[in-house]
Amino acid sequence: MPAKNKNVAREWFNTIFYGALIAIVFRSFLLEPFNIPSGSMIPSLHVGDHIFVTKWSYGYSRYSFPFGSWKMWNGRFWATEPEVGDVVVFRNPINESQDYVKRLIGKPGDKIQMINGRLHINGQQVQRDNPQPYVWAVLPKSMRGVGYYKDNMSIKGNKIWVDNEPAPYNYTVEYKPDNFCNMYVGVCDVFHGTEYTETLPNGVKHSIVEFADDAYFDNTEAFVVPDNHFFFMGDNRDNSGDSRGEVGFVPRDNVLGKVWFIWYSHNYYAPMLAIWSWGNKMRWNRFGMGVN
Repeated sequence: MPAKNKNVAREWFNTIFYGALIAIVFRSFLLEPFNIPSGSMIPSLHVGDHIFVTKWSYGYSRYSFPFGSWKMWNGRFWATEPEVGDVVVFRNPINESQDYVKRLIGKPGDKIQMINGRLHINGQQVQRDNPQPYVWAVLPKSMRGVGYYKDNMSIKGNKIWVDNEPAPYNYTVEYKPDNFCNMYVGVCDVFHGTEYTETLPNGVKHSIVEFADDAYFDNTEAFVVPDNHFFFMGDNRDNSGDSRGEVGFVPRDNVLGKVWFIWYSHNYYAPMLAIWSWGNKMRWNRFGMGVN
């Protein structure tokens, strides 16, 4: 091979190798991007939100790095303890190919229980106030052009109107493929719930959404969090797979980092290249929004 071609090949190799190395180091030690595929953290996080997670917040375990599931070591280094109320990304202990994002509700030794839709921590009912309507609209993409109209409500793109005025409450709108809506009957609809401000025992305030107080996980056993584990729940209390059920207690090593802010958000209304649809697709007001 001529020397010139060898030099070009070497330059390409070096560019790719060092670029990949920098990306791995950046994602492992500093910031890692994630996107939100489900509504379990509504109203704090919406489907289509893209978030940055700070990897340094709680230190590092093997899961902080590529191939962490190879079980090369256990434990954390440079570790600090997350606080109740933090929104955290962690590796699912049941299926290590999945990363979940939930809110930390219980630390080792805490007793967590749901009674008639109300969260109890260490025997005390957690305060919730300021009830207001909340709408979660999951629409088939075939409705993009015609919009949704029912009673005094209309939905087009990202917006909900009531009596031809902007909705006086919070909401989220997302769009699913028609075949998905047809396959899973009842998933695509407009759901009406109640948003509350919940105040955790350490004073952290955050929003939750309840669609009922007698849903599947609204009455549970009392969970006592074991050593070196955490208890997580979604803010969308009736639509979250979390420590109350399929996820269970999450080992400390499985924690990846703390959610920092939303850097991009869309509702799957149209492909990215459909620039003319960005007004109905992009949730501009969520760009740069911090997550509490």
